[in-house]
Amino acid sequence: MSNTISSVLLVTHPTRSEALSTAVELTKLLSEKKIAVYTTIKSAGAVEFKTDTKIDLAVVLGGDGTMLRAAEIFRGKNVPILGINLGHVGFLAEIERPSLTDIAATIASGSFSIEERMSLSYQLHRGGKMIASGWALNEVLVERNDHQMIDLFVQIDHRPLSRWWCDSVICATPTGSTAYAYSAGGPVVWPEVDALVLLPLAAHALFSRPMVVSPNSEIAMDLESDSADLNADGIRRMKLEKNDRIILTSDKEDVLLAHIKSATFTDRLVAKFKLPVEGWRG
Repeated sequence: MSNTISSVLLVTHPTRSEALSTAVELTKLLSEKKIAVYTTIKSAGAVEFKTDTKIDLAVVLGGDGTMLRAAEIFRGKNVPILGINLGHVGFLAEIERPSLTDIAATIASGSFSIEERMSLSYQLHRGGKMIASGWALNEVLVERNDHQMIDLFVQIDHRPLSRWWCDSVICATPTGSTAYAYSAGGPVVWPEVDALVLLPLAAHALFSRPMVVSPNSEIAMDLESDSADLNADGIRRMKLEKNDRIILTSDKEDVLLAHIKSATFTDRLVAKFKLPVEGWRG
């Protein structure tokens, strides 16, 4: 796929020395190719990013947390996000780090691929009124905020499912299925599959298995304990009160991820978890 790129934002981890030095070098290479370079932190040769700056491509120099920050910046703006691997293999960045020269050349030629990642929408209702809403790329958690477990009445598609007395409930996208949900025993969902993963943690219930839910479904949770927290991607947090209702659905806005080198999700799983594939004959 060919994309015309005239401006790039470098979303750089603020404390990682390799990210900072990479930002300086990549700024130089892209500027030589007549591409305007903006940055979220001070970097030699780059211009400070403003919210109204027109950006064609975001380049993330950091980990998955920095990728989530970039997704937040470009929410609804149709800007692809290219993650550069700086040492830790993740599911959002490139598997292998190309040279900076190759990265600059690929950006200048626009010869990267773009994939769409499903996101998740949440609404918080209190006293019959919606008082807050937001979204997540990975997951939304309803979790306890003290030593007491939380009591949630869970419904799907306006029908009761179960009551869970638990530490938390995770609702994850396919992207988030390999994050917290995976650590909690949830299934790995291929990114091309439109679905939501729903699972409770440490539930006192006869039925508490992870579930894969249709993207067209509506998941509702009524909080029957005194308090809890809502946590979206570890970035957006809010306090919940007794009788609050949280409604979760798939979101209309996808997140666009750019890739320099094509790689299947299978390859990403193998690289991330160092799976034993020696001896494969092809």
